[in-house]
Amino acid sequence: MTVVKEKIKDIINKYGKHDKDSGSPEVQIVLLTERINALNKHFERHKKDKLTRRNFLRLIGQRKRLLNYLKKTNYESYSKIIKDIGLE
Repeated sequence: MTVVKEKIKDIINKYGKHDKDSGSPEVQIVLLTERINALNKHFERHKKDKLTRRNFLRLIGQRKRLLNYLKKTNYESYSKIIKDIGLE
């Protein structure tokens, strides 16, 4: 259910500005998407897990806010991220 450290490092290397960049909006959006996808798999097995569903919705809202910020500040990066994570 959690995102593995190697996968996190791969995401940071691909979308980050440097190898320790975990704070840029691009990296945060992709990491949140990975967590959201993992929780989707969790909900297929545990349909009545209401507490996790609340946190899941919080993650979706956080990703939406980051996407709106990125859209305002760097539209090229926004469109690339949208295509890469499959929200198009």
